[in-house]
Amino acid sequence: MSFQPSFPGLFTPAKGAEPVQPDLPLTAKQPATEKQIAYATTLAQRHNTKLPEGIAQDRAALSQWIDQHKAPAPKSGFANYPSSKQVAFAERIARLKRNPVPPECFRDRALMSRWIDSNKPR
Repeated sequence: MSFQPSFPGLFTPAKGAEPVQPDLPLTAKQPATEKQIAYATTLAQRHNTKLPEGIAQDRAALSQWIDQHKAPAPKSGFANYPSSKQVAFAERIARLKRNPVPPECFRDRALMSRWIDSNKPR
């Protein structure tokens, strides 16, 4: 005689996930954080503008406003160099293929990308 445990409801169709608090709307706006508000205020002072009314009550809207008004990242002399991950991947390919990476690839990220694409194992 064998014993088979029964698990009632185990193979019934699932209802899916239910919200923890069903009375809250799924698209509730979250208020902005103190750091966001401080940074936005600094940006507004720097640009001699005012923050839009009520933007502190919507985190996503304030984030978009900050992205539009912040200064772009400065371009450095090393912006065109390949990343360390690109170099490591190229060197791994070069070891597998027993073929060195051309020196000019270490000075241009586009060249390194093309070398990787043409030499990576398939």
